[in-house]
Amino acid sequence: MNQLTALSVSIAALGGVWVFLALGPLAGSALVWAAFIAWGAFFHTGGDNAALQKTIVGMVYGSVIAGIALFLIVNNPAGLPAAAAAPVYVAVTVFLLVIVAGNTLLSVVPNNVYGYAATVAYSLQTPTADGVGPLASLTSVSLANPVLLLSVSFVIGAAFGLASGKLAGVLGK
Repeated sequence: MNQLTALSVSIAALGGVWVFLALGPLAGSALVWAAFIAWGAFFHTGGDNAALQKTIVGMVYGSVIAGIALFLIVNNPAGLPAAAAAPVYVAVTVFLLVIVAGNTLLSVVPNNVYGYAATVAYSLQTPTADGVGPLASLTSVSLANPVLLLSVSFVIGAAFGLASGKLAGVLGK
């Protein structure tokens, strides 16, 4: 089997396994779509052991920085005018996403951004019964905290990326 077919079969099979797990035994503990973002980032980053590290560290870092941005926006500790608060806090935290690129594990800036963007999107777009959403859980030490939930999902997705690459290597022989 050629390598493209082997990778396609591998990703399809493990993708099905992942969806079963995420919607079944792991429901509420990981997000299907967030793991697939990390899975893609893993291959975009090189698809090897170094890519696994850079994907996990970069995406989790981005998620943490997003959590800080959201916390600052919600609480506005500097007392900035309402119209300026979000833009200023986002500008400062996005600077932190990029300035760390000199560190090998954080050198793939798109991974940092994927983690940040996915965390912000989930936090702002996911309603709860009380209408507050995940923003109310930014300091919770549980999977209700969007930073923790997304980080778990990113780790699982990157690990599935590694597994699918290894399986494709076996199938391609």
